[in-house]
Amino acid sequence: MQRTPRAESDLASPRYVPPKPEERPRRLSSPFGERTDPWFWLRNDERNAPDVLAHLAAENHTCDRWFAPLQPLIDRLKAEHAARVPPEDTSLPVLERGWWYQSRFRAGAEHPIHVRWRDGECTEELLLDAEEAAEGATAYTLGALEVSNDGRYLAITEDRLGRRDYILRLVDRISGVPLPEKIAGIDSDIVFLDDGSLLYIAQDPITLLGYRVLRHIPGTDSCTDTLLYEENDDAFALSIERSRSGKWVFLHLESTSTSEMHYLAADATALRFTVAIPRGHGHEYELEDHGDRCLLRTNEDAVDFRIVEAPLARVADRSTWRDIVPSRPGIVITAIATFTHHWAIAERSGGIGQVRLIDQRDGHERVLEAPDTAATLWLDVNADATAPFLRFAWGSLAQPTVREELNFATGQTRVLRIDPVEGGHRPDQYVAERRWIRVRDGADVPVSLLRHIDTPTDGQAPLLMTAYGAYGHAQPAVFDRSVLPLIDRGFVYAIAHVRGGDELGRAWYDAGRLLEKHHTFEDFIDVRRALVEAGVADPSRCCALGASAGGLLIGVIANEAASEFRALVAHVPFVDVLTSMLDDELPLTTLEYEEWGNPAEDPVAYRYIERYSPYDNLRPRAYPALFATGGLHDSQVQYWESAKWVAKMRRCQTGDAPIMLRVHLDAGHGGATGRYGGHEEVALEQAFLIDMTKSPREPLKARPPTPR
Repeated sequence: MQRTPRAESDLASPRYVPPKPEERPRRLSSPFGERTDPWFWLRNDERNAPDVLAHLAAENHTCDRWFAPLQPLIDRLKAEHAARVPPEDTSLPVLERGWWYQSRFRAGAEHPIHVRWRDGECTEELLLDAEEAAEGATAYTLGALEVSNDGRYLAITEDRLGRRDYILRLVDRISGVPLPEKIAGIDSDIVFLDDGSLLYIAQDPITLLGYRVLRHIPGTDSCTDTLLYEENDDAFALSIERSRSGKWVFLHLESTSTSEMHYLAADATALRFTVAIPRGHGHEYELEDHGDRCLLRTNEDAVDFRIVEAPLARVADRSTWRDIVPSRPGIVITAIATFTHHWAIAERSGGIGQVRLIDQRDGHERVLEAPDTAATLWLDVNADATAPFLRFAWGSLAQPTVREELNFATGQTRVLRIDPVEGGHRPDQYVAERRWIRVRDGADVPVSLLRHIDTPTDGQAPLLMTAYGAYGHAQPAVFDRSVLPLIDRGFVYAIAHVRGGDELGRAWYDAGRLLEKHHTFEDFIDVRRALVEAGVADPSRCCALGASAGGLLIGVIANEAASEFRALVAHVPFVDVLTSMLDDELPLTTLEYEEWGNPAEDPVAYRYIERYSPYDNLRPRAYPALFATGGLHDSQVQYWESAKWVAKMRRCQTGDAPIMLRVHLDAGHGGATGRYGGHEEVALEQAFLIDMTKSPREPLKARPPTPR
């Protein structure tokens, strides 16, 4: 993001003089209550209102002025982040239906080139130069890249604004000429059928919810595309994929608590999806094809899932189900992958990932586990069901991801790659651990911790806590090189695996959503208190960071535990929960009634959300220092949520801590993209935390290697 140019007079002005947006009270009416919002005018759906843009620019100017004295530190942090990125990097090749696919970064490039070669040959084909494709876009995301079976057409979906509103482009690979059609307003998923036609998902133009599956013939006008499926229930999101065998196209329909899958033969002439198992409220499932049979992951009679086998054509008939992996207490089944003679089942035990490998011929089982108690293991990319090997990976907060391959014939494993970190990263210079902390209602919350080996646990270290705690999303404790500059300056980093995620299964998720959402916030506060009591952190130097729904958590603790945190960072925070959940024309709202409740139809949900919604609960108090961000083109959490929240918090602030907002005017939910694009924002965030906690400006010196 380009900074606002500063005049010399700006540098001489006071460091923190925030804008004071005009209050224009607006009455918000709903079936179960009325509220007044003085800053509702900051909402501009078209994102072009001069007064709104002027205010956002003023917010950015405030940030520039506040951060100006920290510029040497910011530059140092950016250099540290860049120094850990390999100048050139190459992904592991992935086998898919007879072809190896690989991405490769050239020195200094933000985006990779994508290539492939036929199995057993060495002639490489260039598919896409994403660096070239991204030219002129500040927030470029490649959604999908697919090649037709005959190799003639390349199809890609790309988002050039960060709005998750994709455009489909096609190239004739024989002539090298792009086809004239560009189909806009679609989701990222695309699938080629065997006849060379292409399936995609069209979005609702208002909500951006994908709801229609259409078939496109390359070179034709998209107005003639054929509708294959339309979903009428706006609680369901759609996705499509080619099955790993290549035989089928799977259409997934997912709500918060219910699944439905349809399948279509990739070589079919009669293009009609067949329902695998009709949706039933609360039934979640997914299937993998295996010849004429399928493997089914289902939560029917198994809250944390079980695996059954059944004929694909009769999978809805429960009498055909044969148990492969039963439901087991304390074990959550998260994914499945089928191979010619083996099944691979991804699981979590105590929140730690492992993979169960089953030989179909004799039933022999083998469990792959990470070699470190603070590490976790998962299935890596396994795109081809006929592959003679299984790819898996493991890592920890200290250990960069190790990618391994298991040979089915020999049972032997080998390391294929350790994700590179430049600058001589040594895992033995860091301490990664996992603790269990009992919170106020007796639940035991897992916490993952990382610190430098020279950082003592004597109650003097600054603490950076983070959590997500929503949508049943498990936040894995895996390596993230972006946190190392803080760890190297003596911070302790903690991931609180609070309720609302599903680290410990469905019950852990259910205990942090709807009318149980308070557990997410209480868990986080109680973990902070326990870490302080244990001497892990200095009580006056505790910080917290969250993004999106994790930003909601930051908003709540700002209101409920303001005195317990020195500084807060909230990236694209979901903080105006009640207003957003009352607006069914916003993206995501209808999909999330089962996550937060529907306050437009349920008075209990209205009152409950009203009690914790951060924006609605700002009151005069001494708030901790805050650095918030937003994306003007964000479709997931609208930019005006953070803009309104910051404006109101400043009006309520009785202390002198700074409250700042930086809005990326050229990006969406994920901010700047590319390998280096996000370094500016991370450097600002970390300079803010270092300054607020008065932590060392330079990193700790690494110890020399231990002699053998």
